[in-house]
Amino acid sequence: MNGLRNLLLKEQLRLENIINKVKARLETAPKGSLRLSKSHNHIQYYWCKEENKTGYYISNNNMELARKLAQKSYDKKVLELAEKRLSQISRIMKDYNDSEIEKIFCNEHLERQKLIEPIELTWEQKVAMWKEKEYKGKEFQLDAPVIMTEKGEQVRSKSEKIMADYFYRNGIEYKYECPLYLKGVGMIYPDFTFLSRKKGEEIYWEHNGKVDEPMYARKMVKKINAYENNGIFVGKRLILTYETEQTILNTDRIEELVNRFLL
Repeated sequence: MNGLRNLLLKEQLRLENIINKVKARLETAPKGSLRLSKSHNHIQYYWCKEENKTGYYISNNNMELARKLAQKSYDKKVLELAEKRLSQISRIMKDYNDSEIEKIFCNEHLERQKLIEPIELTWEQKVAMWKEKEYKGKEFQLDAPVIMTEKGEQVRSKSEKIMADYFYRNGIEYKYECPLYLKGVGMIYPDFTFLSRKKGEEIYWEHNGKVDEPMYARKMVKKINAYENNGIFVGKRLILTYETEQTILNTDRIEELVNRFLL
C-alpha cells in the first residue's frame, strides 16, 4: 500500500503525544476512583478508596473532585489503548516497507525478470507507461519569446525554465503543460504534471509569476477554485509557487516542495 509507512509514522507520533499528555495528567490525579449510584432518579457520586470500597459520598459542593476522578478513569482507558496500539505499530514498523513486494521482483536476476509477470507494476514500469502517453501541449504564439530548457523544451518564462531545469537535472520526470480536463471549466494546461511516488497519483504544479497584478491574481484564484471544485486541493495534489516584481522564485523552495510531494 502506497505511503502506509508514512501514515504509520504519523500515527506513531500522534499516539506518543497522547501518551505523554495523559501520563502528565495522571501524575496529578487524586487517588481512588469514582462510583456512580442512582437514587430516586438522581445520580450520586462516591469517592472509592482503598480503605472504603463503597466510597465516600461526594456532595454538590465538591463536584471538582468527581470531575477529576472521572477524568482519571477516562485517561487510564485512553492510556491503555494508546500504548497497545503504539506497541502494534512498533512491531509492524520493524520490518515493513512500502515497496517490499516490488523489491521481490527487483531483486530477481535480470534474466529471471524477463520470465516473470509481476503481481504489481514496479515504480519504474509505472513511470515508463506514464511517460509513453503522448499529449499535445498548449500552443505558443508566433511572437512568444523562445526560452528553451536543458531538456530541449520551450517554456513561457525564465522561472519555468529554472524549475524545468531543476527537475531535469535531478531526474524528476514531468510533463510540461499537459492538458487536464476540469468539470465546469474545460481543458486547462497545468505548468507541470508529475506522477508522484509518494502520492501514488498525478499531481500538478502551477507557478504564479505575477500575483501583484490584480487581473493576473483574479485569474489565479479562479483557476485554484476550479482545481478544488474538482477534488484537487492545494497541499495534496496541487503545488503552488508565487512571484511578484519584488519577490523572485527561490530554488530552495522548489527543493523543499519536491522533497515533500515528489520524492
